[in-house]
Amino acid sequence: MHLPDGFLSTPVWLACDVVAVGALYAATRKSQRQFEEKTVPLTGILCAFVFAAQMINFPVAGGTSGHLLGGVLAAVFLGPWLGCLVISLVLIVQCFLFQDGGVAVLGANILNMAVIGTGLGYLLFTLGKKVWPTRQGYLAAVAAGSWFSVVASAAACALEIGFSGTYPTGLTLKAMLSVHAVIGLGEAIITTLVVTTVLVLRPDLVTTYPVEVKA
Repeated sequence: MHLPDGFLSTPVWLACDVVAVGALYAATRKSQRQFEEKTVPLTGILCAFVFAAQMINFPVAGGTSGHLLGGVLAAVFLGPWLGCLVISLVLIVQCFLFQDGGVAVLGANILNMAVIGTGLGYLLFTLGKKVWPTRQGYLAAVAAGSWFSVVASAAACALEIGFSGTYPTGLTLKAMLSVHAVIGLGEAIITTLVVTTVLVLRPDLVTTYPVEVKA
């Protein structure tokens, strides 16, 4: 899903860059208000974990492969604003050190995965845990939000490619969504396993887990 340079037209990637910069500015301002002493090491740990996890690919049907995005995972521990910043930092490092994604379209990649994926995935997660206020419901919401974050990111990417005229929008959407719906299952499984493990060992680190939640 990391777009390389040349796939988006100049007006599209410029617009994505502007929106991404605005979103990162807002996320930075919001994060400053909720920064606590324990948040600093946890943010660093999550950055390192997501970065390392994104290096590991798992096979998908048709010879394609996918990897963890980690947006909802970061947001579950840190909230959506810091979660967005964590994924953005990972994408920036990957772009400049490993050439994973183009420089000109870095804003588009941040917009798709850090802003749209994390934001919409976290929104679904928040709604889900309110509808089903139990531990099982919380974990189900984590899984659903994680899966949706991948699908939403893929849809945004496909639309940008379509608007750029690189490939037909309908064809791109069909191809991207069919593959990433499967990749999203891997995202959901990994994220839920990590959150479940931390809830058992250090529940105080999962800031979005309600204290009053039912067993």
